[in-house]
Amino acid sequence: VLNNPRMHLLQTIMEISSKLPPESYQKLSRLIHTKDIFGSIYIIGLISTYLYKNRSDIFTVILSIYANLLIFQMDMLYVNCVCVLKVCFKEIDNNLRHIQKFIVNSEQYVLTSYYEPRNSSLIIKLKALKKQHMMTSNTVQILNTIFSGQVLITILIALIEINLDIYCHAVEWHDGLVINLNRQFSDLFLLGIIYYIAKTALIFWTCETTKNQAQEIRTTIHDVLNSTRDKPIKDELQLFSLQLLHYKNIFSAKGFNVDATFLVTIVGTITTYMLITLQFLIMSHSCDTKPVTNMSNIIS
Repeated sequence: VLNNPRMHLLQTIMEISSKLPPESYQKLSRLIHTKDIFGSIYIIGLISTYLYKNRSDIFTVILSIYANLLIFQMDMLYVNCVCVLKVCFKEIDNNLRHIQKFIVNSEQYVLTSYYEPRNSSLIIKLKALKKQHMMTSNTVQILNTIFSGQVLITILIALIEINLDIYCHAVEWHDGLVINLNRQFSDLFLLGIIYYIAKTALIFWTCETTKNQAQEIRTTIHDVLNSTRDKPIKDELQLFSLQLLHYKNIFSAKGFNVDATFLVTIVGTITTYMLITLQFLIMSHSCDTKPVTNMSNIIS
């Protein structure tokens, strides 16, 4: 799980997140720990209940729980990294807004002789923020390279599992069953669907909100540009703006952008397949009932 590239990635994220304020760290830590603990308990309970009803041996139970927890923690490692990057982008945006307020107040009330030293300090702060943004954006690209295949496989597995589980429930629900499912597993199938939907939605939501947070910095940069008349500060802000154009900060999985558009496409695909499945079930049920009706008419 933690090979050399991933260890290097975690060290980089730890380095860029070390500049975050303690309040942001605490909020992020509570979110990550709550999510991981609740998800682990949910998986252990779900797998244990399923294997207990299936009367599996203890070795199979332990192995299944370990494998599913390992997959879950690998996916949550990706989500946690994206969450940290989101907080880093948000901190950059907050610092830029603070600089904007400082510029507006300084240009209104501070004399020119006192403004020049503060002007130099603002340029130093802007260069530091630009460097921090570059490191964070480079980390996004490294994250895409390392986790691209894993994220795509996770999405495909979730898509297949959701389709199969919904199909099994549709067959069980439909009159004139061809496949008899054991009803004691019905609730477990529903819980499995909830798990895959929640995990997939969490991945997409985290990537989408982080991308939006990174793009929000562009708007803030333009607001700061419109707030100052100082040429050195404007030049530094324009360089920052060019850097923002260079980095898209979009999370991807083997060429597919992990965003709201891709999620809508997945939901549309699942809906289409389920409608086709239900239509075939209704047609097969109609075909099965017609011969019985004809035989009843002949006998009567």
